[in-house]
Amino acid sequence: MKREQLLELANKYGSPLYVYDTDKIASQYNRLTNAFSGVKNLKLNYAVKALSNINILKFFKNLGAGLDTVSIQEVELGLTTGIDPRNIIYTPNGVSLKEIEDAVELGVQINIDNLSILEQFGQKHPEVPVCVRINPHIMAGGNSKISVGHIDSKFGISIHQVPHIKRVVENTGMNINGIHMHTGSDILDIDTFLRATEILFDVAKQFENIEFIDFGSGFKVPYKEGDISTDIEQLGIQLSERFNEFCKEIGKEITLMFEPGKFLVSEAGVFLAKVNVVKQTTSTVFAHVDSGFNHLVRPMMYNSYHHITNISNPDGKDRYYSVVGYICETDTFGSNRRISEISEEDILCFHNAGAYCFSMASNYNSRYLPAEVMLVDGQDYLIRKRQTLKDILNNQEVVSLPKKEEVTA
Repeated sequence: MKREQLLELANKYGSPLYVYDTDKIASQYNRLTNAFSGVKNLKLNYAVKALSNINILKFFKNLGAGLDTVSIQEVELGLTTGIDPRNIIYTPNGVSLKEIEDAVELGVQINIDNLSILEQFGQKHPEVPVCVRINPHIMAGGNSKISVGHIDSKFGISIHQVPHIKRVVENTGMNINGIHMHTGSDILDIDTFLRATEILFDVAKQFENIEFIDFGSGFKVPYKEGDISTDIEQLGIQLSERFNEFCKEIGKEITLMFEPGKFLVSEAGVFLAKVNVVKQTTSTVFAHVDSGFNHLVRPMMYNSYHHITNISNPDGKDRYYSVVGYICETDTFGSNRRISEISEEDILCFHNAGAYCFSMASNYNSRYLPAEVMLVDGQDYLIRKRQTLKDILNNQEVVSLPKKEEVTA
């Protein structure tokens, strides 16, 4: 996205503002499909939790992607696009049997991550095919908060409990048609990832009705110039070869699945915020923007890095700033960042803001959620209006409280 266009969008729609470029989304989708072109049956299920605007979901549907969902609400959201429910996989964590049964009624692929619910589900619905999520006990991911396949993780059924899964299948007669894992996000070491895939192959061969293996995702994208990322092309070569060998071993062609989210949308999104105040203290220059962790929480929650540029003054002299928000708590987007000279009213651009940014936003401090804009072939479309006070008050019920003298009587 060009600087001039972003400034025009900030002027047109106001700030703060999220902008998503579908050309980049399509490019990432094609890059991943091309990397695994050697596999006969490949299916990419976009992880809805990364960015759940229905226009983004429709775009993925048109690309040919399925949807990876983690809640009944995401399932229902996905279905509003008109997607075939069979192209949705539902992978919740620690939900009730009732929610899983609700998903069954909607016709989506069920993925269960614990033995208790697996057994209950098998006893009541042995005719419904089920995928099981395995915890491979592999430590992978950028940090402890986004590493979800290690031995102490709450996600999945331990590889050491596979005999228990088989016993449940034998006792209930249920059909296991898929095996799934997700080791974590921001994966760099493809050798670690490949070790985890071998664990899934070993599990999958123990279930004769297997139709697919879902290897999760978590591929790392670059966050700044010169940053390293997952070598998708090399992973494609190595995993495709091994997957094809596995299909020959079991005597049938099954589907290789991924559930990418960040890889597909992170680099496609930017977040634009206006500078309210430039504040000099004894040791620091703060640039206060018209946003905070209510709109972009990743730097505060995960210590994530978002590159920040001043698109209003790109050729100005570089100075050092701490970019902070307007929330009444510490909400630092970046400390001691080298940015071209900032003045009040300038527009700052936060890069890699497509994934887990708007989808994690809130109304903290009763601030409004920002607007969202989607670019398609360079044309801008407003895909979410900026909130108003009416939106915040919606669903709140005003009750008639007793008068003071009635309370104290």
